[in-house]
Amino acid sequence: MSRKILYIINPISGTRAKADLQQFVEKETQKRGIPYLIYPSVASGDYSFLHSIVREEGVTDVAIAGGDGTVSQVVNGLMDLDLRFGVIPCGSGNGLALAAGISKDPKKALAVIFDGEPRAIDGFTLNGQFACMLAGLGFDAKVAHEFSHQSKRGLGTYASLVSRNFFSAKPYLFIIENGGFRFPSEAFFISIANSNQFGNNVTIAPEALLSDGKLDVVIVKKTAKPMLLFNLIRQVLAGRLKGLESSLHQPIIYFQTRSLRIINKDQAPMHIDGDPANTPDELEIEIKPGCFRLICPA
Repeated sequence: MSRKILYIINPISGTRAKADLQQFVEKETQKRGIPYLIYPSVASGDYSFLHSIVREEGVTDVAIAGGDGTVSQVVNGLMDLDLRFGVIPCGSGNGLALAAGISKDPKKALAVIFDGEPRAIDGFTLNGQFACMLAGLGFDAKVAHEFSHQSKRGLGTYASLVSRNFFSAKPYLFIIENGGFRFPSEAFFISIANSNQFGNNVTIAPEALLSDGKLDVVIVKKTAKPMLLFNLIRQVLAGRLKGLESSLHQPIIYFQTRSLRIINKDQAPMHIDGDPANTPDELEIEIKPGCFRLICPA
């Protein structure tokens, strides 16, 4: 198969120097004799301008050097074209890459792009807005909003914001509708996951899979802060699916579904793949099975 790679590099994701990364990518791609193009990521997140370039240049693969937010935006903009997507993880969390077994080492990640195999991956939509891995309402979204305004990126900055916000965190009122059930829940946050990764090898939905045609929903209910911390640690280390009915009275509700509706009574903030998003009053959430092809380790 004749290949042509379009690289999209986010210049501000994570902490790695992107000029050095671009030089490395160019050198290694030239060694392989593969034609390529390089574009920077765009702040608007709209990659529709690349449609004509992909067609005219005969691009077969799009490789994204950035974090989960950049990956999500690029895939959303280009997945209707017949493309394979690769990832060089450069963000603060890199959840999609970790879930797919892609190394954070640029050399190893690039080797996957060159020699890996494409795999059909699920995505999902929230009121029509695309997510490739994870969305959340509440505490983690508040942290994501604050993180987006920080001049210094990286895990250290993110961890500092989590610590600063934890003890002042408040629960939000949601109404959840799923499969004939409708119930209110005061929760610190709700995660909708297509991946077992929260980022940085932290697992919030341990049984989530990238290609199972299901969403994993985790609702962390209102409780005292010491107990909240205990419940979160237990969920991260050994959270197990119990189904919606079975877990309604548990401190953490964990279930799978193909779709659900959330009424956001207290205007809890929202993030999509780690990037801040507009706060909705209501959310219609649906899985999109096998909607894009990700190059994974062979």
